[in-house]
Amino acid sequence: MISTSLMSMEDLLDTSVKWIPGSFYLQNYKDAAKAMDFWTTFSKSIVISGIPTLINVVVCMMVGYGFAKYNFKGKKIMMAVLIFSYILPSQITMIPTYVLYNKMGIVGKLWAFILPAIFGHGLNAPIFILIFYQFFKQVPKVLMEAAAIDGAGHIKTFFRIAVPSAVPAIITVLLFSFVWYWNEAYLTSLYVQGLSSNSIWTNLVIAVKDFDASFNTKASVGDTATSLNESVRMAATALSILPLFVMYLILQRQFVESIDRSGITGE
Repeated sequence: MISTSLMSMEDLLDTSVKWIPGSFYLQNYKDAAKAMDFWTTFSKSIVISGIPTLINVVVCMMVGYGFAKYNFKGKKIMMAVLIFSYILPSQITMIPTYVLYNKMGIVGKLWAFILPAIFGHGLNAPIFILIFYQFFKQVPKVLMEAAAIDGAGHIKTFFRIAVPSAVPAIITVLLFSFVWYWNEAYLTSLYVQGLSSNSIWTNLVIAVKDFDASFNTKASVGDTATSLNESVRMAATALSILPLFVMYLILQRQFVESIDRSGITGE
């Protein structure tokens, strides 16, 4: 992808050029960024992915803590419903959910992602709840008992003992949730962007999906050969991946340690 995105039309048509372009042709990235309105779409992608992710982390952490540290009537049934809601194909609930959101008047608004996250039903929330559940089950019970002896209530124990110890799980859930929201093109276009083309909400993945029409109208390219340039398409794809790639580079060490400590491998 990176190699092709740096090729000029001459390199692309030259059969002797396979991996290394004759020169780094950065105009492809300029054309792709212009066609996707990159910085505007990028900022909207951050909002669409970031706000639901933060809510997802907080709510799923509270629910996972409740399942791990408290025994209450109907707990096993609720856990079964939680697991069932995760294995239930999203295609089954997609149309009823859209009808519900439409009646509530939140189709085409960011509330279509925020509201479910507030009620613990964000994107892939069940698996995040299970990650926190598994992590909090490993927190020594004596820590909670010591906090209770010192006079800490349930809320204070959660914020002073549970949350600081759950940093590895928080980083894991934060990264996974952000990536899944970032890459979710279909639900974003259905719920957040809505069926109206006038919606202000879109993200880079949708921009790449609509890239052909976008490039033809915005890049001001005259000839057909250039408008079908595969290098520009690869440049657009690279731009959509770049933010996640940079994030992983920065948080790579913490992410690997977090997966190891949170037990997401199922060990």
